[in-house]
Parts: sequence; structure tokens; C-alpha cells
Amino acid sequence: MKTDVFELSQDNKNLEDLLDATEKAAVYSDLDSKQTIRLRLLAEELIGMLPELLEFVKGEFWVESKGKAFELHFAATLDDMFAADREKLMSLSTSGKNAAAKGIMGKIRAAFEIMLIEYATVPLPVGYDYYDMGMMPDPAYYSALWSLEQYKEAAKQDVDAWDELEKSIIANLADDVVVGIKGKQVDIVIKKSFE
Repeated sequence: MKTDVFELSQDNKNLEDLLDATEKAAVYSDLDSKQTIRLRLLAEELIGMLPELLEFVKGEFWVESKGKAFELHFAATLDDMFAADREKLMSLSTSGKNAAAKGIMGKIRAAFEIMLIEYATVPLPVGYDYYDMGMMPDPAYYSALWSLEQYKEAAKQDVDAWDELEKSIIANLADDVVVGIKGKQVDIVIKKSFE
């Protein structure tokens, strides 16, 4: 099942509709109240990033489910970015590090922004260790892919990164989060299956 697709832009005032659609998808799939709350928490984490992401692009949100396996989607299709937006994106990486990339949600947002920079055909900055830690090959679908699961594997070698993961709602509830670019579209997909 796929919910309605919600068109999003910087002008969106009511993101509550996205949470309502998520809860309706949970009810449709017969999730119990605890599972519904967990799915809603994941949606809240994603929706919390949207105002910052929508500063650069327009996007879409929807939920897909097959049985009790869910995917929360945010997709941004990039037609032509204005020069000012490219400059804003580049200002994120002038030092080679994104100082705002604190916490897992900050790293997911930064991976999205890096892929916007990649789309804008600007050389990617160096020094994004956490970004490299989550990169994985996926030549069949995405030209670049960052995965929370891959990040978790690499973080086992980094005490600070692992500590950050243990405190994260999304790292503890989601099965995986992927950020990928294909053509002119950058996607964030949060995956969660309930037993």
C-alpha cells in the first residue's frame, strides 16, 4: 500500500498531515498501539528535518507498506537549482566539515545536502568522515548511497560515533535509513519492519 503523495515546499505550514498519513498507514496494516507509536516517532524524526531541507528544494512525502514492513519516503526532485541555492549549499562545506552535523539526524541531513552538492556537479568536499562511514555501493539503483546500517558497522570502531548511535531514536527504532541520489532525485528512506 502507498499513501497519498504530499507535495512539499518551503511554504508548507502544516506538516501534521504527514503524521496523520503515517498513522493511517499503521492502522491499515493492523499495527498495535506500541508499533504505531514507533512508526510515528520515526516519521516525526524525518519530518523534523524537512523545514531545513525544503530551504533548497521542493519535495514529496509518502509512506509505503507491504504487510508490516514500512518505508517512510522523502524525495526531492532537482530541476534547476538557482545560483543562490548552490552558493548556500557550498557555504555548508567551505571548511570541508559541516559543523551543524551533530547527532544522527544531523548526519542524515548532511548526507542529503552533500548529495545535493553532488547533483549540482560541484566537487564533493573532503573531511566528511561520518559521510564516508555510511557510504556503500548500489550501482543498480542509486549513483551514490549513504546507509545508517553501513554507518553503524563503521561506528563500531569509533567510541564517540557509537555513543551517539546509542542515544539516537532513529538509530534504535529504524531498521535502516538510506539517502541516495538517482538522476535528479535525492531520496531519504526510513525502513522499519514489525514482527
